[in-house]
Amino acid sequence: MTENEISYIIRGAIYKVYDELGPGLLESVYEQALIQELKLNDIPVESQVEIKVNYKGINISDNLRLDLLVDDSVIVELKSVEELKPIHHKQLLTYLRLMNKKVGLLINFNTDNLMDGIKRIVN
Repeated sequence: MTENEISYIIRGAIYKVYDELGPGLLESVYEQALIQELKLNDIPVESQVEIKVNYKGINISDNLRLDLLVDDSVIVELKSVEELKPIHHKQLLTYLRLMNKKVGLLINFNTDNLMDGIKRIVN
C-alpha cells in the first residue's frame, strides 16, 4: 500500500477510536485503542519505536521514541492537549526526517471536532 492508502485507513481507525472513547483521556489510552483498531484491520503497527539520533557519527539518542509506526511507512504522533502548537508539527517533521519517512499524522484527541485535530505532515 502507498502512504496515502495507509493514511486513509489510519484516519478511519482514528475516527472509530474517537467515536468510542470521546475526548479528554490520556494519550496512552488512545494509543492502545488505536493499536487495537489497526490490528483488527490487519494493519501492521509498532508502538513506541526508538528513534536513533546521530550527531557527527555518534549515537546521542536517549530513549527518544515515536508513538506509532504504521506499515513501516507512516508515523502517527498522538496528543491529548488543549490545542496543537507549532512545536508539535515541528516535532513530527523532525521524526519524519530522522526516520527517513515521507508521511506522518499528528492527532489531537482532546477536541470537540476531530477533523480539526488531524494534521497530515509531509517530509
